Amino acid sequence: MAKTSLIQRELKRANLVAKYATKYAALKAIIDDSKKSDEERYAARLELQKFPRNAYPTRQRNRCALTGRPRGTFRKFGLGRNKIRELAFKGDIPGVVKASW
Repeated sequence: MAKTSLIQRELKRANLVAKYATKYAALKAIIDDSKKSDEERYAARLELQKFPRNAYPTRQRNRCALTGRPRGTFRKFGLGRNKIRELAFKGDIPGVVKASW
């Protein structure tokens, strides 16, 4: 089980990313638009740099929904590899069975 402080920090980051998502997308669109003038694109970059550090989506870390484990998580399930194994053996994940050939 991960420290609860790390899990809470990750939730705080997720909230900040959600708060700034529309503004972030608008500025990124301006920056990526080659039809805009260099001054406009530069101003958008400067505006983007004023965001809080944790407002960037790349700062988020995928964590297991049950344990908070940061590594070995599967995007499809949102769980760590250990928990996927446990739940799959119990039969709690539909469509997942132990491999045999």
